[in-house]
Amino acid sequence: MRAAVAGLATPDPLGRRLPAVYAADDLAQRLTGGFDQVLAPVHATLDSLWAYFDPALAPPDFVDWLGSWVAAGGGRDRPAAERRRVVAGAVARHRVRGTAAGLAEEVRLATGLVPEIVESGGTTWSVTPGTALPGSAVPALTVRVYAPEPSDALVARLRAVVEANRPAHVPYTVEVLPLVGEDPAGTDRTVAR
Repeated sequence: MRAAVAGLATPDPLGRRLPAVYAADDLAQRLTGGFDQVLAPVHATLDSLWAYFDPALAPPDFVDWLGSWVAAGGGRDRPAAERRRVVAGAVARHRVRGTAAGLAEEVRLATGLVPEIVESGGTTWSVTPGTALPGSAVPALTVRVYAPEPSDALVARLRAVVEANRPAHVPYTVEVLPLVGEDPAGTDRTVAR
């Protein structure tokens, strides 16, 4: 529920709905005016209820609550514009949840670093029967990030993200390595937050 807003008027004052005998009664008008002050935020919220479900328009505290509805992740320590983008993109990220691409995006959102993901599985197609299957029969997942300053907090955060977004049956390892000079892959893996 939104808090009272100073000077917010109700679109339909209760005093106008009273019988005519109370129209000039000062006590009745002041009493209904008090109710109007309490009900005005309710009217304002209901009149613009559709905007509360749009992350671009919702009040900042409601964006966080809306994010909890769609399991958007992120945190309150991030700027409001970024939290709005995270909530707006939650449904698209759920479509790829459990895949390497989905896990990479969740790690990037949580840490600001682009991970290197190595998985044991694979897919292929062939017109030749009996073609060898790609990958390994033993499931495994390695998530590696190169950080300017590796820390135990980063490792803990990375483990939590991987645990929440990996396929449930796949064991995993997490590696946080120091970024020295250029990234081994030759790309800039840091993301501006």
